Amino acid sequence: MLLLSKCATIGDRRSEIMENVIVKNPAVLSGEPVFRGTRVPFKTLIDYLEGGETLDDFLEQYPSVTREAAVAALEEARCSLVAHLG
Repeated sequence: MLLLSKCATIGDRRSEIMENVIVKNPAVLSGEPVFRGTRVPFKTLIDYLEGGETLDDFLEQYPSVTREAAVAALEEARCSLVAHLG
């Protein structure tokens, strides 16, 4: 229940958050979603976490991605999943 209410508070800002954090451009990595201002794919963060690495490990390896951007992207992914399953 807490997950739903937290995502609900983000609701209207969801696309605005992602426009600010994750971008897609056909000229950058063939349109793969990347962190704004970088060539670091969002999928790379997910791969790190799935592989048992920490957020700090990812941020150390990709210093062009801020902690705030990584957390915002993860929050958006979580809220999208909750909305999809909801």
